[in-house]
Amino acid sequence: MLRKVRIVLAAVVFTLVTLLFVDVSGVLHDWLSWLAKIQFWPALLALNAGVVVALVALTLIFGRIYCSVICPLGVMQDVVSRLHSRRKKNRSRYSPEKKALRYGFLALFLVAFAAGVGSVVALLAPYSSYGRMAENLLRPLWGLGNNVLASVAERADSYAFYSVDVWVKSLPTFIIAAVSFVIIAFLAWRGGRTYCNTVCPVGTILSFLARFSWLRVRIDTSKCNSCGLCARNCKASCIDSKNHRVDYSRCVVCGDCIGKCHQKAITFGHGRPQLSAEAARGEAGRVDQAVVDSARRSFLLGAAMATTAAAVAQEKKKVDGGLAVIEDKVAPERATPITPPGSLSAQNMARRCTGCQLCVSQCPNGVLRPSTGLLSLMQPTMSYERGYCRPECTRCSDVCPTGAIRPITTAEKSSLQIGHAVWVRKNCVPLTDGVECGNCARHCPAGAITMVSSAPANPDAPKIPAVNEARCIGCGACENLCPARPFSAIYVEGHEQHRVI
Repeated sequence: MLRKVRIVLAAVVFTLVTLLFVDVSGVLHDWLSWLAKIQFWPALLALNAGVVVALVALTLIFGRIYCSVICPLGVMQDVVSRLHSRRKKNRSRYSPEKKALRYGFLALFLVAFAAGVGSVVALLAPYSSYGRMAENLLRPLWGLGNNVLASVAERADSYAFYSVDVWVKSLPTFIIAAVSFVIIAFLAWRGGRTYCNTVCPVGTILSFLARFSWLRVRIDTSKCNSCGLCARNCKASCIDSKNHRVDYSRCVVCGDCIGKCHQKAITFGHGRPQLSAEAARGEAGRVDQAVVDSARRSFLLGAAMATTAAAVAQEKKKVDGGLAVIEDKVAPERATPITPPGSLSAQNMARRCTGCQLCVSQCPNGVLRPSTGLLSLMQPTMSYERGYCRPECTRCSDVCPTGAIRPITTAEKSSLQIGHAVWVRKNCVPLTDGVECGNCARHCPAGAITMVSSAPANPDAPKIPAVNEARCIGCGACENLCPARPFSAIYVEGHEQHRVI
């Protein structure tokens, strides 16, 4: 029963989290965004005490059931491992804990977090890893399928579906997502929960608590015949059948061992397992080690709460100006990258964002895309070649699970200055082509752009835009709708610190 319940719950959570990332309709985030906010590391970054306390309590009661039910990357590993198990039965075996690797990756994760190196944190955080895979690998396929349905529906005079743009938003992030999927899938295919119990920092943090869980897998030595079937079906490789021991720090409470034991010697419940004499002697020898582990645990958990600022590297893109009516827009070289409204500052974004790509996948205007900067790699940045940040849209702040983009209202967004427009004289159509324009002024939602004469003494001189930086909110409508191509005659320069105007 435990295994069946776990499989059903895991399947439901995994499916819904995946739909949250691949959805192209823009409606599922209203119902499913809470699934991102109950993930352990995002909840910790958001200082969501209720969720963190609930997950800690869940682990202290049931063990690491979070890893096998709530964490989408953990469930993905189970799916891959299950596919291999259908080909090769009883393929697992007990493997001692790789403490050097586990604590080494955890130390790297915590040091990177404390130093503000968000790219390393984003690479190792499990929820973020799965989010990138879903956004970069699954969502394009989902979008293509949606477009096929839209084409078929259009032929039947139905508009139940509509076409969406399918494009690679960041080649480096796409490559990272693909490589991560290959590595994690390979490890799961070969060794089940190898990645989860060796590399994943969240798994290691929860393992400290799982050692003291109230409910746990127990081996009754009076019934066990030492056949080893439980160990050969343990995806976490944590059952030492010879000594009748279970490494609870690695056990993810999948229930596979219970279903495989023909002697009914394995149960899940309260109390300590019945040990053989040899195992009991070994247990006594581990008491002293528990003292050392306790000191290490206190240090690591304290370090996990440390935060600091990090500099955000700028995007490197070549700009040389010019006009080409049929060319696509090209992003300008911004001295300061633009971070989404609600992110408060580049510093806050670097400290809290895990690069899960949920805001990128949910942006309806194609404005957000992963940064290619070294320190801010995979964190969202804004660019206006495909659209602009509409004042009435707050979706990225609604779905962010970490507090990197705090929730804001449309009224707050309309008065929030994330950057300011900069006019580029050499690209402006009235001056280069001698035609009237004024597109930027007509579409500025803040009324920050007015058209003035380029030569006040000459009444026939073409009019050019003048920007009131005090009123500009940096939405990018002017940059996106400027007819100059491939480089706009007006672009938005970001602000390190957002301001209320």
